[in-house]
Amino acid sequence: MENTTKFKSGGIQTMLPLFPSEAILINANLGVEMRADTVYYFNGSMPIFSHHVSDLDSFRLITCQFIVNNNCKQKDIVACFEVSPISVKRWLKRY
Repeated sequence: MENTTKFKSGGIQTMLPLFPSEAILINANLGVEMRADTVYYFNGSMPIFSHHVSDLDSFRLITCQFIVNNNCKQKDIVACFEVSPISVKRWLKRY
């Protein structure tokens, strides 16, 4: 992800989102769950999107689509996946 921490040597490390192994709610309407190596997104009990756990572009795309379509807010994504608010803003500009 775009979360970064600087090392003393000046390098930057990417911090990945944390995908839950059990279903949790992003907000009252959306949920997320990781099964095997696939992350599933749900609206109620209906699956609406899935991607491989290492496919960060798909993760960024679907979370931005949720925000743009008013399915959730940026703070919901930040809280659920433990990513930084500035990263989410950068993804929204990109996607």
